[in-house]
Amino acid sequence: MRKNRSVPPCTVIPVLYYPDPREAAAWLSKAFGFKVRLRIGENHRVQMKAGDGCLVVAEGTVPETEAKVSGGHAVMVRIEDAFAHCQRARAAGARILTEPVEHMYGERQYNAQDPFGHRWDFTETVKDVAPADWGGEAVELE
Repeated sequence: MRKNRSVPPCTVIPVLYYPDPREAAAWLSKAFGFKVRLRIGENHRVQMKAGDGCLVVAEGTVPETEAKVSGGHAVMVRIEDAFAHCQRARAAGARILTEPVEHMYGERQYNAQDPFGHRWDFTETVKDVAPADWGGEAVELE
């Protein structure tokens, strides 16, 4: 894939709509530790990095009818310390939907909602577990 400094370097790039992208980007940085990569226009879009992942915060709102048709969404982000990350998010005003909990598949996860209704799922790897050990079916693993 060719490199273009004007586009995030990730293969999959979620675009999330907020009424004020710069305000949202500042909040996402404070609450979740994301980094601003590029600002576009006065308040049109903000490209962000989350570890080696990318997202775009765009100006606008998703109409209620469109949200009902497309269903809900969540963005999953891998992190290093779910407990500390959850505390940081809570302190910044995130609504914590579920507290960090360790699952049989080797991940400690919690869920949060930002002030604009987007759901974020954060996951910390605590151990490497074979999918077959918890009922998963590995089809193609790297």
